[in-house]
Amino acid sequence: MWVWFHKFGSPPYAFRLASLIQPWLFWISILLMTAGVYGGLFVAPRDYQMGDAFRILYIHAPAAYMSMAIYVVMAVTSAIGMIWRIKLAFAVSAASAPLGASFTALALVSGAIWGQPMWGTWWVWDARLTSELILLFLYFGYMGLRAAFENPTQADRASGIIAIVGVINVPIIKFSVDWWNTLHQPATISKMDNPSITADMLWPLLVMILAFNVYYGAVLLNRLRTEILNRERNARWLTELV
Repeated sequence: MWVWFHKFGSPPYAFRLASLIQPWLFWISILLMTAGVYGGLFVAPRDYQMGDAFRILYIHAPAAYMSMAIYVVMAVTSAIGMIWRIKLAFAVSAASAPLGASFTALALVSGAIWGQPMWGTWWVWDARLTSELILLFLYFGYMGLRAAFENPTQADRASGIIAIVGVINVPIIKFSVDWWNTLHQPATISKMDNPSITADMLWPLLVMILAFNVYYGAVLLNRLRTEILNRERNARWLTELV
């Protein structure tokens, strides 16, 4: 088990594996997004209250999910990097941060577009919205702190602390609609015993969530390769590879 674990921590092995898998993930994500968009726009019926405005859910919900999931990835990989001194784990965290920030911004913007006709305003200081905005600031803080250090090792450890400490905001985002009285609607698909969404509306949403996950994997591997090249530019294996 530990041999397998440390093998994935090898930059040469990770670079070759990422180069092999990345194109497949990209095209799979395109196919999944095409199916999800088609289902969301043409198969799912109109909502009886929100009409066609609900269809932004197929962008907003996956983006919001990914904003939290990616931050958890950053926290876990940062912890692995600090505990086992695996530099590649820090590289995964660094490569994930801009992607997480992008998904968070997309979730906030798409939520505002939906909120304006539904709530009559683009923004409210709702618990869910506010905690999601804090998540965006955490991403910015992580990236800003990394940029403040010229030494990669110092940047890894300093930004890793933000990733680990800031992960406490993720359950706050998730359960804010249950803990406080908010305008944001409560959970829908997570109530698997009695989901608040019909099957013909649900399957395109699940496909889009999967598509966003696969797309994140594809872009992450591409960014990870760049991160490895920057960190290992003087390594012998890289010179031999070129």
